[in-house]
Amino acid sequence: MPKLTIDGMEVTVEPGTSIIQAAEQLGIEIPRFCYHDKLSVPANCRMCLVEVEKSPKPVASCAMPCAEDMKVHTNSPQAQKARKGVIEMLLINHPLDCPICDQGGECDLQDQTVAFGFDRSRYREEKRAVKDKDLGPLIKTTMTRCIHCTRCVRFGDEIAGIDEMGVLNRGEHLEIGTYVQQMVTSELSGNIIDICPVGALTSKPYEFTARPWELRKVESIDVSDAVGSNIRIDTRSGAVLRVLPRLHEGVNEEWISDKARFCIDGLKNQRLDRPYVRVNGKLEPASWNQAFAEITEKLANADGKKIGAVAGDLADCESMAALKDLLAAYGSKNLECRQDGAQFDVSQACGWRFNTTIAGIENADVILLVGTNPRHEAALVNARIRKTWLAKRIKIGVIGQQVDLNYPVKYLGAGPETLAELASGKGAFAEILSKAQNPMIIVGQGALSRDDGMEIHALVRAVAEKFNMVKEGWNGFNVLHTQASRVGALELGFVGGDLEKMLKGDVLYLLGADEIPVGSIGKDNFVIYQGHHGDAAAARADVILPGAAYTEKNATYVNVEGRAQQAKQAIFPPGEAREDWKIIRALSEAVGKTLPYDDIAQLRARMAKANPVFANIDTVQPAAWKPFGKDGKHDAAPFSLVISNFYMTDVISRASRVMEECTAAFLNGTKEKTGTHG
Repeated sequence: MPKLTIDGMEVTVEPGTSIIQAAEQLGIEIPRFCYHDKLSVPANCRMCLVEVEKSPKPVASCAMPCAEDMKVHTNSPQAQKARKGVIEMLLINHPLDCPICDQGGECDLQDQTVAFGFDRSRYREEKRAVKDKDLGPLIKTTMTRCIHCTRCVRFGDEIAGIDEMGVLNRGEHLEIGTYVQQMVTSELSGNIIDICPVGALTSKPYEFTARPWELRKVESIDVSDAVGSNIRIDTRSGAVLRVLPRLHEGVNEEWISDKARFCIDGLKNQRLDRPYVRVNGKLEPASWNQAFAEITEKLANADGKKIGAVAGDLADCESMAALKDLLAAYGSKNLECRQDGAQFDVSQACGWRFNTTIAGIENADVILLVGTNPRHEAALVNARIRKTWLAKRIKIGVIGQQVDLNYPVKYLGAGPETLAELASGKGAFAEILSKAQNPMIIVGQGALSRDDGMEIHALVRAVAEKFNMVKEGWNGFNVLHTQASRVGALELGFVGGDLEKMLKGDVLYLLGADEIPVGSIGKDNFVIYQGHHGDAAAARADVILPGAAYTEKNATYVNVEGRAQQAKQAIFPPGEAREDWKIIRALSEAVGKTLPYDDIAQLRARMAKANPVFANIDTVQPAAWKPFGKDGKHDAAPFSLVISNFYMTDVISRASRVMEECTAAFLNGTKEKTGTHG
């Protein structure tokens, strides 16, 4: 292992470590523009030049591996002179846009010019202008500001798996763009805004909205899918203005999906901000006392066994735990979180978790995808699969619909028959799986959201056991959920009710459940809807209780791995809306079934006592491998996909104008005029 000296400090590093990485280990800052630790090294900006003794000229520290007894000086007169020259060259054509640039205050070029740049320029030529590119409704381009670091190009090629952006022309005429004037269609495209070191790529919906020093920043968790991406919510004057990723190597690294980033304008549209009660067939505004009185009257005369509750896709664990306790007070076990009708065995946690963990995907050497399109169902999981393929060129098999996953796959078949053949050891891919050291299988809701879901669940378990996917130190069996609330609900036991019977019962409590078949609810069924958007289920409700969105409450969500994470309140709910668990606690007192907790700490203590998952925040507790599923015949119908429109999957994204524009631009084949969304 090489030992070297950087600015007089000795450090020992792994072979192949670059000078810039070694300096970071010592806490020494070396400026850079093109270098990014998640991308390949192009060494084209030259900003990271350092002096290495016995070297005839400055060295690019991002591309130079450490060597034994190397002596590096990062702040010598030679290094300082080199950096001033680089900054001077970069600013030759850079416009004086800082007062009107959205990157102002967060711009690497600004910061490094102040810290390392020269105080004058020797160039007097006119600046070059470059025509802006149309990358779609999400990304605004000002290509005259581009410094050709190629981060966006490398991100598209390596992380997102798209070859839509590249470097055109040479020399003075070089520019970044799309080859055939097309839009960037990746579900992760918004991340190129974050990694752009200047103001060439900025957020189109956020254009001219705020400066970074005006914003209040709150750490939270994304709920647009089941990945549980770590995010930062930026607010001003009680409004959410933008969402950015937070670093979490085990979950989302430093990326988030476009839906997580851009759907936030939906938080302002179609909101429920006061209670409603149906009077003479029409929903009328009411007070909280009136709404509770109406519910109290109905529950007093209802049969406890005919009271049911359905948890929606965005429900938090605290509210589900409270609602479960409330129904238990009435003797009801009619609880369900699977609005999509998914039929899988809920008795064993190993049967419905992503057991390998998201980071564990990188240890797999063969992957089998069954009834899933991870590119739409969990974009960050798909990015991790691509990362693994890029590093090791692993074999990936697909059973289900053929879709573009941004990495090469071997298509095996469309449905259960192919899976059964694989379970019996037939086919070329069976041989590949049998030779693998760490094989893994990812089962999507498209394979389980069908009448024979229990049989399919047993069949995929048989495949996992056949090819030794579960062994000491490795569990390669994974179920990929699409709902942020699903795994948390399963951990709480908010499951097991007969949804069809619940729809025909006496009282139905919908906790943000907007995906259920509303038309199947019985006419005599009294419906209580608690949620934050006036979507389909709210229109059928007899009483509406306005709840809080994920940005408006302190809440716990459990991601697809079984990792409990806590979201923090960024703003207050609108109008008379309240946090969901508080509504249920207040209702329990009104109906005479007071729940035994008065604050969120007591409620969380109750949750932790019920399941240790909630006592160990941000950790994954491995689930013991036990039998699950039901042996039996399965339908021959091919597996379907549960998401047809990535940009509109929940009440928030359906209310988002930006997501509507993405749907029109990317899915419907039309390009609407895009502009400022304010």
